[in-house]
Amino acid sequence: MKANIHPPYEETTITCACGAVIHTRSTKKNIRVEICSQCHPFFTGAKKFVDTAGRIERFTKRYKK
Repeated sequence: MKANIHPPYEETTITCACGAVIHTRSTKKNIRVEICSQCHPFFTGAKKFVDTAGRIERFTKRYKK
């Protein structure tokens, strides 16, 4: 790798909205996510809607009869 062109790769903490904390390494510090593998419906098997930025509400509002 060339010197002085890459961002620093350091320890970071990824925090989910469900409270899960994952310690890893990244070029960004203290990443916050809304959903992780511990609370995602695909991995948990629970039936739950994952609504990103009100997509379900916008869909029902658009196609409401």
